Amino acid sequence: MSERYDAIVIGTGQAGPSLAAKLAAAGRRTAVIERHHFGGTCVNTGCTPTKAMVASARAIHLARRGAEFGFRVSGPVTADMARIRARKDEVLGPSKAGVESWMKSLDGVTVYEGHARFVGPRTVSVNDGQLEAEQVFINVGGRAVVPDLSQGEPVPVLTNTSILELDDVPRHLVVVGGSYIGLEFAQMFRRFGSEVTVIERGPRLMPREDEDVSAGVQTVLEAEGVRFRLSASCISLRQTAHGVSAGVDCTSGAPEVEGSHVLLAVGRRPNTDDLGLDVAGVATDERGFIVVDDTCRTSADGVWAMGDCNGRGAFTHTAYNDFEIVAADVLGETPRRIADRIACYALYTDPPVGRIGMTLAEARASGRRILVAERPMTKVSRAREMGETHGFMRALIDADTERILGAVVFGVGGDEVAHSLLDVMYADAPYTTIARAVHIHPTVSELVPTMLQELRPL
Repeated sequence: MSERYDAIVIGTGQAGPSLAAKLAAAGRRTAVIERHHFGGTCVNTGCTPTKAMVASARAIHLARRGAEFGFRVSGPVTADMARIRARKDEVLGPSKAGVESWMKSLDGVTVYEGHARFVGPRTVSVNDGQLEAEQVFINVGGRAVVPDLSQGEPVPVLTNTSILELDDVPRHLVVVGGSYIGLEFAQMFRRFGSEVTVIERGPRLMPREDEDVSAGVQTVLEAEGVRFRLSASCISLRQTAHGVSAGVDCTSGAPEVEGSHVLLAVGRRPNTDDLGLDVAGVATDERGFIVVDDTCRTSADGVWAMGDCNGRGAFTHTAYNDFEIVAADVLGETPRRIADRIACYALYTDPPVGRIGMTLAEARASGRRILVAERPMTKVSRAREMGETHGFMRALIDADTERILGAVVFGVGGDEVAHSLLDVMYADAPYTTIARAVHIHPTVSELVPTMLQELRPL
């Protein structure tokens, strides 16, 4: 005998809990199923813990620069990895507990802790029972891709999850993957005191970004002592007496990198392989992501998929927007669509990279007449005052419509500054709206208007 609900929410990442609360408030009896940690990737193994550790790494880095700012630190500045981990846990604890207690306290919501699996259309088994509903919402997130690169005996590797639990600073951390996650951990652990080598299969870092952004980030990390092995055509791992050896077979340099620990940061995969989606008629693509339309509806009637598992964003902010889209669709509110949102994200190295809309390469390929404005951070008074002059900002403008097509702010506060341009894009206003604005001095953002007053053809 199945327990009947109006709605079933599988997973409690950024989208699921908010949707469950809104459905319950609308009078819909809702079941929430979570098999592991409440809060999903962001709270448990993503944004919250990693940014807490990034903050520790930055504090250590600034302490080592004391002489630049006019103070001395007695003795060497070293990382206490156990304390860093404890602080990270202190930061994420309330968020994790808050989601769980919120769900369990809501009227109209019943929480099940266990593994959900479809056993029929809109019918889900969990623990020893079955649940049915007219509407089912999937929010199961993703996890690290862990390819087997071992030669011979299996080599122990770290992922973005397990590296958060280290109590000691690795002697030499080898990071396989030169993109966002890998680079954040590379800088972080270099600042903690590890030797760090990043191995990347491609010829440059972060292939999604423009070449000058990739090169700029590499320059910053190299200045801090991070080493890079690019164009690694045949990456392999083998156990040694002192740790692990990573075969790289690069066009130049030694054919192997000796390290004590290996972090694999080569991509993410959705947690969809054990949900019985085929039984429910929910289609997935070749990588396992659930195929959805512009309102997050799947191929199965009455089933939606939100967040990382649908492959349409893979960020906390896009997952939350998925909730807003689905809630509007289900509750008859003003329609919202995935196609309405503008690509935006950040790389949380120090300094960060804030990215919105098109890249320079994408703008060139669009066939539009493009105007470009640029400003190096060395020309930003606030950046000089803070001793943080790495990077630059750039905006791309459609010459015919005067609309902002995209921007990058690589520099101190770049992840925040980018929003001043992003909001103008969402308003569908011409770039002159912000070019004529008066911003507060002294800030990094105050250079956005003056930058836009110096456009030139691309």
